[in-house]
Order: sequence, then structure tokens, then C-alpha cells
Amino acid sequence: MSFAIFQTGGKQYRVKVGDVVKVEKLDADKTVEFTEVLLAGDKIGNPLVKGAKVVADVVAQDKLDKVLVFKKKRRHNYRRTRGHKQAVTVCRIKEIKV
Repeated sequence: MSFAIFQTGGKQYRVKVGDVVKVEKLDADKTVEFTEVLLAGDKIGNPLVKGAKVVADVVAQDKLDKVLVFKKKRRHNYRRTRGHKQAVTVCRIKEIKV
């Protein structure tokens, strides 16, 4: 199996066995299965590949770098700075099943 494309959290990821990906936060401790597989090897889904899944080990629950949001209205003495750190789950791809 060369690679697979799956979707989770509104995003699509292209992975191979052994890759480490950061996906939207999932409530999982050890392993997670992604069943919404769009493409696996030479099989293309319509829209999903039937019976295919990507199995991954959860490496860590982490946060991304802080994104700063700065608002300003000129000539009104209005300035606001807000920060946000997105929660992610770090996964290592273990196998791709078709």
C-alpha cells in the first residue's frame, strides 16, 4: 500500500505508513481508526472507499503555536490583542487497510 487520503475534522490528509500527522483534537487515548477514506493505494472512492480504514497510534494531545489576533480602529484609541492555541491530536500511522 503506497498511500491513502482520509478526512477528519473537515480536512483531508495524505499519509503513508509511519507518517506523523496532527489532526483536530480527538477523544482517543491509544489508537484511532479513520474510516472516511477517500483514496487508498489504487482504489478511488465514490465518495468513500468501502471497507477501507487508516489505523493510527495516538502519540500526544498537543496544542499548536499561538495565533495572535489584533484589532484596531484608527483615531478611536481602540486596540485589542487576543491569542488562540488550537488543540490537536498527534497520530502516527500504523497501517492502511483496504
